[in-house]
Parts: sequence; C-alpha cells; structure tokens
Amino acid sequence: MPVMPVDRRTLLKAGGALAAVTIAGCTDSPSGHASPSAPPGPDVAVAPDWAGFGRGLDGRLYRPGGSGYAAAHQLFNPRFDSVQPGGVVKAASIADIRESVLFARKNRLTCVPKAGGHSYVGASSIANGLMVDIGNLRSMSYANGVLTVGAGARLYDVHAFLDRYGRSLPTGTCPTVGVAGLALGGGMGVHTRAYGLTGDRIMSMQVVTADGVFRPCSPTQNADLFWALRGGGGGNLGIVTSFRLSTIPGGKLGLFILKWTQSQAAAVIRGWQRFAREAPTSSWANLHLDARSDGTIAVRAVGVSTTGSATAAAAQLESFIGIRASSRSFSQKSHLEAVRFLGGGTSSPRTGFTAGSDVLRGPMDASTISALVGAVKARAGAGMTASAILDPLGGQAAKVPTGGSAWPWRSSLGVIQWYVGLAAHPTAASYNSARSWITSGHRAVAKASAGGYVNYVEPGRAIQSYYASSFARLKTVKRKYDPANVFHTPYSIS
Repeated sequence: MPVMPVDRRTLLKAGGALAAVTIAGCTDSPSGHASPSAPPGPDVAVAPDWAGFGRGLDGRLYRPGGSGYAAAHQLFNPRFDSVQPGGVVKAASIADIRESVLFARKNRLTCVPKAGGHSYVGASSIANGLMVDIGNLRSMSYANGVLTVGAGARLYDVHAFLDRYGRSLPTGTCPTVGVAGLALGGGMGVHTRAYGLTGDRIMSMQVVTADGVFRPCSPTQNADLFWALRGGGGGNLGIVTSFRLSTIPGGKLGLFILKWTQSQAAAVIRGWQRFAREAPTSSWANLHLDARSDGTIAVRAVGVSTTGSATAAAAQLESFIGIRASSRSFSQKSHLEAVRFLGGGTSSPRTGFTAGSDVLRGPMDASTISALVGAVKARAGAGMTASAILDPLGGQAAKVPTGGSAWPWRSSLGVIQWYVGLAAHPTAASYNSARSWITSGHRAVAKASAGGYVNYVEPGRAIQSYYASSFARLKTVKRKYDPANVFHTPYSIS
C-alpha cells in the first residue's frame, strides 16, 4: 500500500534468472475488483469548476476523456486501471498541492496522494475523487550526512544520488517505489536490523494538511503530527512534500542465497526464527517459501551482511537450522551494484498481484510452522503459484527513534508477506482463489500473528490491526488535523 510489498515485492537477480522475492515491498489492491470510492456527502450547490482549477495550477490537470488521462491515473498494479478519478493533478509545486487540497475540500471530493502508486489496495486512486500526483517533486540535495528529498522521488534515483557521496538509506528494494509511501508506513529492507526503518531516519518533513496549510514537522514542530506520520501510513493525515533524512554508510555488502529441499522447510523456518532473534545486527536474511505450479515448493534464504562478507552470516543461519543448504552462492557488491541486484535492475514494470501480511509477535511453535508450510504446499498442490516471504525485524528496528514513531511493532520477530502474482486484469475466479489462499495463510499463523504491516495493507483486515497500541493516538491526531476526513479511503484512519 504496500513496504513493499517493499513495498513493497521486488525482483532479485539470482544466478542470471529473475526470481520474485519480497525484500521490502514493491506493489498493492481493494477487495475483488471493487474500486475505492468517495464517501457520499451532501449535494454541492454548484458543480466543481474544474476548468478554473486547472488554469490556476503550475502543473497540469487531467480529466476523464481528455488527452493523457488514461496514463495519468494508472498505478503500478494494472488491476486498478478501471478506477476513474474525477481529476488527476500532476503537481509541479507545493502551491499546486495546497490548491488541490482546498479544491477537494470546497467541493467535497476525497483527496488522495500518489507518489510511486504501489499501494497494495490501490489507495492512491479514488473513483470520482481527486488524485494528487507528487511524482514531479523529486529534487534532492545532500550535506553533512543529511538528504533533503522531494516526496515524489523513487528509490533507485535516491540510491543513485546518494552513491555519489558514499551514502545510502535503509529502504526497500523495488526501484520505482516512492520514498514517501515507503517511509510513512515504516519501510523495511536489508538494512532494517542494522539501521532501522526508513521512517526512523526521518529528521523532519514538510506536509500540507487538510486545511491547506503547509506545516513543518519535527520533534519540536507539530510533534504529534511528526510522531503520527512516522509509521501511520500514507494518505491519512496530509500530503508530505519533502523529507530530511539522516543517511547511513553506502559501503560494500556481502550477499548470499541458500536453498534447501521441500522436506526441510519446517527445520529452515525454525532455524530462521532463531537467526532473526540471535544473529548480529550486521546480518539480515529473509526466507522464501514459493509454491510452484508443478506441485512442489522452493525453500530459500536471501541474505546480506553489512560487514561486506556474507560467509559468516550464511554459516550462522545454517548452524541454527542444523542443515547445510543444498545450494549456496555468495557475492560482494558495491552499494549501487547491490541496489540493482536486489531490485532486479533500475526500474520495474507494472505488475498484477494481490498480497497481505502477518506480523509475528514472536517465534512460531511447531504446529504453526507446520500449518504455514501446509498452506504453501496446498497452493502448489492445486497447481498454482504463490509465496510466503518472511522478513526479520529486531536490532535497530526494535528501538524507538528520536521524536517517537507510530510504528507499533518494535518488539516483533518479523513480518510474513503473502504474495500471489496475477494477470494484469485477472478473472474473478483467479483473484478470489488468490485471496482465499492468503486467508488460509492468515489462519495458519493466527496464534503467532500480532496484526498486519500497513505498507502491505489488504482488503478484509480491520484497520486497527495495522496500528495496534498506536491506533487510539493516531485517531486523535487524525481528528485534529483532518476533522472533515478530506483524506479518506476504505483503508484509512477515520
């Protein structure tokens, strides 16, 4: 909604082949083929003056039936092509964002921001409402370890810019994810254990709230909004226009890929759970259980060491599992080489999919692990593909950053993403089958699940399950800054 997802699902180039892996969230969806729609409101006495609104913008307004509209309202996931906003603003300035919010408020239109457009439920589009595309706000500057970046910048561009200075950020890997959506929902990735979430690196930000006011947010300015935006998800409280983020070293990374047989899946999960709790923070590895259409499942770990050598990290994971991998590969890459490797290149094509998540409050017991493996086997047995992808937390991500954060999962072990690739415009039967499998995954791990990851927001899950103990305070902040619920979708805080 989807971080991807990495949000955020991503592509990993392994042994010359591209394999679907979610390192941090690269995608999103609503239930079935239903479109998010604006909430009903009182009749507006005068129809919106779209023409006058468009003339007053520095950027451009696209309207249904007009030139460029079909492309302007597209998201990453083609399943949402049928959602028809009343207008799409390609903002060229902060003034455009302010005018868009005020226009939406005046005309009782639901207003949704779009950066990378990777929301798992298509939340950056809205039927009959106003989409505000901030993708052109992508300027970047760097000084003294701090990146100042427009909220529309894409992850690959951010990493390529920082590479000039030998610096990086802890982010997801999907190259076309927007920095805003990832950071506001948390932002997991290969550096999560060593340096925390993307959102944890935010020092301050600028945001246009529902009253059209341009507000600075930091630990000392609008501190309640600063807290809420770091982990509260995008599109709930305003439209962020820029960030200041503290960067991390952009050094070499050691990478490894380990594979085991299907019969070893349960042992691999048990060992990975121990790795997630006990491995040094310089080590990270996520685990993939992939259902294949030939009836089998693939079991593999993709790992990173920030020390530059992955052999020790891989050996420790194998020791916790108690089984040497049947296939082992190692490499060392520069910062930008690793970004390209983990992201599958410098861009990512539009992709159909549906997904969901469970946050693991702690290690799963034997029966839960068995149920998880059984769910993946059942999908493979039906001749269909899917993935359960386990990402670790802990380390620096377990620590609350300066200024606080609405991210509620500091003490959790990790996150499972349930992912099913789909056709660009899938049949109802294939979509429903995918959602049914994801539901079976939720049931399998219910005993260990604390809730869901907001960057992997999905249909059918209670909104509060993404926010846990932060939900009540988030609702208070929402009422303060958006009492008229200008920023509203079926998946937002209200």
